[in-house]
Amino acid sequence: MSASMKQKKKRIRAVQQKLRLFRAKEPLLSVLMWGVNYSINELSHVTIPVMLMPDDFKSYLKIRIDNHLFNKDNMPSHFKFKEWCPLVFRNLRERFNVDEDSYLLSLTKRCPLDMDSPGRSGARFLMSYDRKFVLKTLANEEVTEMHRILKDYHQYVVECHADTLLPQFLGMYRLTVNDNETYIVVMRNIFSSRLMIHKKYDLKGSTVDRQASDKERAKDFPTFKDNDFVNDGIALLLEPDQRPKLINTLESDTSFLATLNLMDYSLLVGIHDCDRLDPQVNDPFDSEENGVDEEELEESSNFATAASGPTPPESPMVASGEGLASADEFDPKLEGFAFKCSDQSGKQEIYFMALVDILTHYGVKKRTAQAAKTVKHGAGAEISTVKPDQYARRFMEFIERAIK
Repeated sequence: MSASMKQKKKRIRAVQQKLRLFRAKEPLLSVLMWGVNYSINELSHVTIPVMLMPDDFKSYLKIRIDNHLFNKDNMPSHFKFKEWCPLVFRNLRERFNVDEDSYLLSLTKRCPLDMDSPGRSGARFLMSYDRKFVLKTLANEEVTEMHRILKDYHQYVVECHADTLLPQFLGMYRLTVNDNETYIVVMRNIFSSRLMIHKKYDLKGSTVDRQASDKERAKDFPTFKDNDFVNDGIALLLEPDQRPKLINTLESDTSFLATLNLMDYSLLVGIHDCDRLDPQVNDPFDSEENGVDEEELEESSNFATAASGPTPPESPMVASGEGLASADEFDPKLEGFAFKCSDQSGKQEIYFMALVDILTHYGVKKRTAQAAKTVKHGAGAEISTVKPDQYARRFMEFIERAIK
């Protein structure tokens, strides 16, 4: 046979598919990152309906993994992941202008970081590595309230065109590791991912036991309360056209919460002083602290996803130390809760304000607490535990005095 008749045989070598790794400092966070990645990729194959149906508010996505071999050093061999109402929360993310790829990248590229928890609830707070999202563990009562109010909450967001200072709920998950269930809700961060907050207050409009404790004050970044706010002589000086809009938004939000029999919420206020020269903020992700070296991190970010389909392209990242040239320059996606200080105040400040902790139902437990506090402090005392309509009214009276 001549050489021209010979056919060259091609050797095909199989290449093992690389899987995206979700390295975290603990199995729970690895499961969270894996689950969010799985959920977003599953949703990418679902046709988004024109409108949500009642069953969408009862639906869930659930998966159980046994003998999970890849990345076994970081992932438990048995775990369960559940997302509640995936289409509803995807719709909320869209209405709050949160891009799906950006959401996925923020929660899965690097391990979320623990935050200091200022409250008495014992909830655990985490922040995405790029500071865009806050994650909070929920107690069983809060999970029940989320299910109860979700349909009304979604309708309210639709009707007000997402122009609200309510928490922006973006996803709710249940993680089961070693037979322990953990409930987590993801929300947009109220504060900026690129501006340092120099002082923050948690305001309820109450005066009884509403000052930061000595333990809280000893922290690097303490959360002050109503009495501290008054004693510090703080006044939030807004532009004349901003004040009525802010008050109207809060009036609408608190009235909505009162109709749902919710109370004990706060206005979280963060103050950024533009005149202060702050050192550049360090990278919020400490790879060594989280048990990941940079080489592994770079390698894992190039792997294909564990679910079907490629990893979504990465969005441009905002440098954590990047500041604003002036108080007039806001990026709505990064500073959605920002309000500029009035030029007539003589200050260069930016205020970040939104409502937090809205999942407290005024039920038997709160009624009992109200009775006990009334006996202890007297009928005229401004205790925090009161009926929802009374709470909303007193809250707004305090806020209107605080905002000039």
